[in-house]
Amino acid sequence: MNDTPGWASPGSAPSDGQDQGAPRPAEPADAGDATARWSKEQPPAGQWSPPSTPGPGGSSPGAPAPGSLPGWGGGQPGGPGHNGWGAGWGQPPAAAKPGVIPLRPLGIGEILDGAVSTMRAHWRTALGLTITVAVISQIAVILAQRYLLPEPVTVDPNADPAVAMSQLVEATQSSLLSLAPATVVSLIGILFTTAILAVVMSRAVLGRPMTLSEAWGEARPRLLPLLGLTLLMTLGLAAIMTVGILPGLLIGSGAGAALSVLGGFAACGVIVWLWVRFSLASPALVLERQGIVKSLRRSAKLVQGAWWRIFGVLLLTLVLTSIVSMIIGLPFGLVALAVDGEGLSGLLTGTPVQYGWAFLIISGIGAVIAAAITYPIQAGVTVLLYIDQRIRREALDLELGRAAGVPGYDTPRS
Repeated sequence: MNDTPGWASPGSAPSDGQDQGAPRPAEPADAGDATARWSKEQPPAGQWSPPSTPGPGGSSPGAPAPGSLPGWGGGQPGGPGHNGWGAGWGQPPAAAKPGVIPLRPLGIGEILDGAVSTMRAHWRTALGLTITVAVISQIAVILAQRYLLPEPVTVDPNADPAVAMSQLVEATQSSLLSLAPATVVSLIGILFTTAILAVVMSRAVLGRPMTLSEAWGEARPRLLPLLGLTLLMTLGLAAIMTVGILPGLLIGSGAGAALSVLGGFAACGVIVWLWVRFSLASPALVLERQGIVKSLRRSAKLVQGAWWRIFGVLLLTLVLTSIVSMIIGLPFGLVALAVDGEGLSGLLTGTPVQYGWAFLIISGIGAVIAAAITYPIQAGVTVLLYIDQRIRREALDLELGRAAGVPGYDTPRS
């Protein structure tokens, strides 16, 4: 047991459908051969109830003191299994918090707070990584927008209905195509950032610092499988969208446009379902050192039964980060339009134009600043969702407590 990504070796206990041969999470520190230490005289089931009237000294007459019952954890707050209720009847003790999160199942607010706290505590590492990824991503987007995308389609408002519908279909295709480079590059950047910051997060939950060079050294052996995972997911999602809209595009008429819209909505539904189902594959690949296919299966098992909860957290994070990106990018976009005369004239006249270098560079700077803030939050939420699911299913909090040296967790196993 250590504080490297090896702490995340997969457990099998409560995870549905896991192979029985997979390594199990470590037993609690005081539970090595626990049955041999239990008293033979156990209280009968269903007969214990909280005292109604406290007696002298704050306890009911004849009530056993907390911690003296057979099998209780001795009343140590925050101990393994959270069974030491030394603070009083009816109120469990607060969970240990050696790092950015408490060692127990997390709420939505705690996941978001943990992601922000990690970015604040390790801002040099987070900013160094995300700025590098964001700059490379924006350069790729700018070059694609400048040289690869076709000229925008102009819709003639005076054209007859058949021509106007054809122009509308072409304009819709051009708009979707113009969004493709930024969407794909953003997806790749977030996956890459999530993988590197997963190593940082594995130390942050233990309350231990980590430099960018250390994080790079830990994650570097996983870059090739990570690249394969990223390409596989990107190509798979693109193939699903293509299957959804291609039949309508081939037809080309008004009916084809309607079919493309319906197929696009259906494809988006499938993409969202798969996006949530495989959202934990990246941290599983890095922290558990799994292969590409195994990390996808691992994510599917961890998400099983919690799809809607994870979808809600990811959607909320996406909305919040989109608002932050819009607030940061809007001033840069207005300045870019003012500097680029062609872009401003096109905006005022309503005609599509090919934006110049000034617009692309200035708006790209705003996108880099926004990405430097939002990428760590999105990556942190994904990693904390992975940790939270393992805490809920595999008692990972016990492993984390031992790694952090929390009292009650670090007793050697017999």
